[in-house]
Amino acid sequence: MSISTKTGDGGHTGLMYNRRVSKCHPRVEAYGAVDELNAALGLARASAPTPAENARLEGIQKDLVVLMGELATETEDLPRYVKDGHPVVAASLTARLDLIVSEIEAQKISFKGWATPGANTASAALDMARTACRRAERRVCALHEAGRLQNMEIIVYLNRLADALWLMARRAEQINPGSHNRSIASP
Repeated sequence: MSISTKTGDGGHTGLMYNRRVSKCHPRVEAYGAVDELNAALGLARASAPTPAENARLEGIQKDLVVLMGELATETEDLPRYVKDGHPVVAASLTARLDLIVSEIEAQKISFKGWATPGANTASAALDMARTACRRAERRVCALHEAGRLQNMEIIVYLNRLADALWLMARRAEQINPGSHNRSIASP
């Protein structure tokens, strides 16, 4: 089977269970933004300063595959999706992010004012992933406001992930500060 199916040539794409929607449908916008986030995390993972950080980011990427699958399923198809054995975003995924936040905060990572991305490659990649995460969060919130999101834990997860990525970037700056100023004073 070729990757080029040509089924999207007319501007439509498939969701789970053979549903077809416009490529600019809010659901496609939401899981597409999460796909961009996953790619940004891949760059952050490739730039990770330690094998442990690489493994942590890979675990988050695997969580995002769960999240994208759920987002690619229309609300009315979710019972079938779950019955078919597909996982959904649960509070346990968010709890793992809470542990990351707590661990980094316990290290007394210091910062003043707004972060200025770019102190080193690892921190810049994490900041790119963080901004992609915030965009994905906005797209999922739009899906919720349109009445098309059943699982609010997805929004909680993305919000917590953005926080964790911000802290991971600040820690990466302190591990390898580079030659750039790490933060600027608040306006």
